[in-house]
Amino acid sequence: MTAELVRGQNHPLVEVRLEIRVSAGTPIVAGATLGDENGTVHGVEWVAHPGSPLLPGVEVSRQAAAEHRLAVDLDAVAEAVHRVGVLLALPTGIAGPTSFGSVPAPFVAVTGLDGTEVASYTITGLTAESAVVALELYRRQGAWKVRAIGQGYAGGLAELLADQGLPQARQLAAGIFKAVEQGMARSVPAPPPLPSDGGRSRQPAGPAPGPDQSDASHNGQHPQGNPGPYGGPPPSGPHGTQPAQTPAEPPADYVTAPAPTNTPPQTPAGGPINYSHPRRQNTAPPPPPTAPPAQPGQPAQPVAGDATGWSMEERLYNQVWGMFEDLARTTAAYRSAVDFADTRMEKELDEVLSDPRSRIGGQGDAARETARAKHSQLVDQARQVLDRDLAQLAAEADVVEPALPPAYARWDNPVWHAYRVPMEMPMALRLGDLHLPESDGLRIPMLIRLPLERGLWIDSGRTGSVDGTFFDSHELRRLALDSAVAHTARLLAVHPADEFTVHVIDPAGSGAQSLAPLVRAGVLAGPPAVGAAGVTDVLARLTQRVDLVQMAVRGGAADSLPPGFDTSQQLLVVNDFPHGFDDRAVNQLRYLADEGPAVGVHLMMVADREDAAGYGPLLDPLWRGLMRLTPVPDDHLADPWVGHAWTYEPTLTPPGSRVLDTVLAQVAQARGQRDL
Repeated sequence: MTAELVRGQNHPLVEVRLEIRVSAGTPIVAGATLGDENGTVHGVEWVAHPGSPLLPGVEVSRQAAAEHRLAVDLDAVAEAVHRVGVLLALPTGIAGPTSFGSVPAPFVAVTGLDGTEVASYTITGLTAESAVVALELYRRQGAWKVRAIGQGYAGGLAELLADQGLPQARQLAAGIFKAVEQGMARSVPAPPPLPSDGGRSRQPAGPAPGPDQSDASHNGQHPQGNPGPYGGPPPSGPHGTQPAQTPAEPPADYVTAPAPTNTPPQTPAGGPINYSHPRRQNTAPPPPPTAPPAQPGQPAQPVAGDATGWSMEERLYNQVWGMFEDLARTTAAYRSAVDFADTRMEKELDEVLSDPRSRIGGQGDAARETARAKHSQLVDQARQVLDRDLAQLAAEADVVEPALPPAYARWDNPVWHAYRVPMEMPMALRLGDLHLPESDGLRIPMLIRLPLERGLWIDSGRTGSVDGTFFDSHELRRLALDSAVAHTARLLAVHPADEFTVHVIDPAGSGAQSLAPLVRAGVLAGPPAVGAAGVTDVLARLTQRVDLVQMAVRGGAADSLPPGFDTSQQLLVVNDFPHGFDDRAVNQLRYLADEGPAVGVHLMMVADREDAAGYGPLLDPLWRGLMRLTPVPDDHLADPWVGHAWTYEPTLTPPGSRVLDTVLAQVAQARGQRDL
């Protein structure tokens, strides 16, 4: 199944031999840049273009054409290459458009050698830009991925190449266009449009066999290959402007819902194709704010929202993920340096002990002191680098945290004092904070995409953390439900008044105290369900809802839902599971966890997994399908890059604060006005 990407989204690549097909509706130049792990292009021999179309693992078209096929063999690229960028540019010196805003949106697709489409991307929102980085194939943990970039440059190809650190950017860009102008690469006009093929293809149709270019630059992993003419690692040294920051991939336990995909464009016979994304602006994103000039010898001052994005919300989201990735990398480097120092000291001490002569007199003692001194020096140097990076990240966190919108902010952020019920759902939600032992004072917001793709499980049992040992089982259950209430209130607060409905099941009524803020504000769909009858009623209604919506969607008859059907997102909060649940109810919960998220029904369970052990392996798929959160700090989240165990902390309201009641009152008031 093809992944239709939006800007910033990535997708794994299973195959390493790929074609990237490009369709632009007007003659363009297609090329590829090879970058190191920072995305830096170190020389002209790292760029494939019409005048020099062949590099190890990459072959581009020799023509300026409306359609292109680029061949990529990721096993053949050099070990020093970590990124392959696919670039498109409008040629100069020949008659034609001068900006992408005046031509159909370019379409790129990544395909296998058999033509099977893996991922596609329509580059919308371009205006005055004449060059664009369409895709990026990148290596991550030994695997390749493709990312939709869509970064345009009004300064053209020279500005694009300079932004990737190429010293000879202007000369190379001029040489490429001169080759096109002089006919070294001939210009091929766009084929005439054909009638619609049912809306599946988003590239201009035509009889020419030009490729439907697929975006292969979303893969961040570069397999090792032949070194090529630039053999070995790229030369060291400073490079130009860093590439635009893109969102980091989330940890393994994070939930990142796929961004909304492009709807297939409708192509009336002989008419233009509508490339506009239903939930994206059609203008280029405004430039991010720039930091004040730094003092000589001092790092640049951080600025909130300095990542790329179509809005300040998206910029802050990308910036937070960039901070997460930076912290993961600098900590991994520090741990690696310490491991190296430990290994080196052990080796040197073993050599001392293996020589009988060094064990006599003071020679052995001196050798041991020398080994320990080297170890301390290496560790101290690594710690200095880590402390420098942590100080920079802490300074960035100090300016980012106050600038976060309510969906991303902690409950003690002053932004809640000016809270108003939003008109649109945000792109993400904060569920807590993350930190590592080496940086205990630095907290990174834990953001998950909306709508939720997986249910949530608030663990009310012994979490294994030190903090959990200070509470008895009853206190942990209360804390778990308090966390669930705080998460539920946040979900209610960030959705429009008519787009989120909450149901609660509390079979024994044991959570009345914690649930009081939700009940008191009147923001629930009904009183918390108690007893076997209440559990049966709520589960029956929600499972029936899932069945109805699934049938309507599969039958293409969404308009046939019953009159008055509530189309809002639904959240079911289940307290004290599995007490009060029979086998039928357990199966219904599993059904909701598996099938519900796809049709807007989400599950939040407050449960101790050990309490459910009596059901045997029956519930194992349920736990695996939910995202585990804890009511106290616990190091149970792992990132996919270096395997750090991140400590998760829930975001709870400060003691004595009335912010929760104030926010819920606003939600209730907005709902009341809606119903009038």
